[in-house]
Amino acid sequence: MKSALFIQKVRDIYQEASEFIPLHAPVFSGREKEYLIETIDSTFVSSVGKYVDAVETFGASYTKTKKAVAVVNGTAAMQVALRLVGVRPGEEVITQALTFVATANSIAYNGAQPVFVDVDRDTMGMSPTALKNFLEEFGDRQGDKVINKKTGARIAAVLPMHTFGFLCRISEIKKICDEWGLPLVEDAAEALGSFMDGKSAGSFGQIGTFSFNGNKIITSGGGGLIVTNQEELGLKAKYITTTAKRPHPFEYYHDELAFNFRMPNVNAALLLAQFEKLEAYRQSKSAVYSAYKEALVEADLNLVPVPETTTQWNHWLISVQLESRVDRDSFLKETNAKGVMTRPIWQLMYSLPMYDNCQRDEQTNAKFLEERIVNIPSSVI
Repeated sequence: MKSALFIQKVRDIYQEASEFIPLHAPVFSGREKEYLIETIDSTFVSSVGKYVDAVETFGASYTKTKKAVAVVNGTAAMQVALRLVGVRPGEEVITQALTFVATANSIAYNGAQPVFVDVDRDTMGMSPTALKNFLEEFGDRQGDKVINKKTGARIAAVLPMHTFGFLCRISEIKKICDEWGLPLVEDAAEALGSFMDGKSAGSFGQIGTFSFNGNKIITSGGGGLIVTNQEELGLKAKYITTTAKRPHPFEYYHDELAFNFRMPNVNAALLLAQFEKLEAYRQSKSAVYSAYKEALVEADLNLVPVPETTTQWNHWLISVQLESRVDRDSFLKETNAKGVMTRPIWQLMYSLPMYDNCQRDEQTNAKFLEERIVNIPSSVI
């Protein structure tokens, strides 16, 4: 009964009687075609061009950071960010197991190992209490290093993720990182347009990273952004994402192993037009959430509320909380069979074969959420 009534409510909200309703479809209602045609006509479709510059300027301005660097995707942004704060092979990065696989992969791409601490139930992001408890039990200060007593490896950074655009308790996490001398990198892939007391997601740590994949609130098809308030880190990010090539009129000289992670100008053209519509999309998605808030009471479904940590939410993906894994699986099966796309929250990272040997705490809240949280259609209307 819950599923049937829910399906009808979704179809009412999206005014779609029978066709498939996706989880989150991209919308191109701005100047995308104009900017793309201009880019093609200019022939600057690759790694340099005015739209790359414009996106980086807009990104820094919007997040109120000093420097933004456009890259090929959010995973690459995190991989570079971790390298910039000093993560090296054989070291460890504390993160959360309740996340998209890119978070853990970005650590592994640096030759490092994830360590998983629990999340808070309301934010679904890293719990500062879990982080504090882990460091007090396993952290050993040795000069300017923090060594994991259990593994003997250096703990090189902390990487929380802002789940579905909700800000985790990032100010508390930052305070803990500062006390322990640990760099803080934010996985804000899902959180562009989310703020805490006027401060943007991604701007609390040394570096923040965003994604512009096709399912995000704005998209460039693929794409990512690195933001920082440390000018030197921003310049270094630009340098090592553009193959570490020394400026010269014609010589090709590269002075360190780096990456070809540049966002093409053609993608940046698309993204700039999307940036210009960001606030309109956020407001539209807020209206969707309000409609669900009213409709799902009748369907007897628990809409996940906005946590107190997030004073402005981007409403990227809206969620419901079911009563058990059995209820969750039944709901997923019935809704998808009827053409209304729903998706479970991610499988916990340590349940994947690449990360099953990683150190972790009890994961009480992460397990609870994994069994119950389902994303529902959240597209702009």
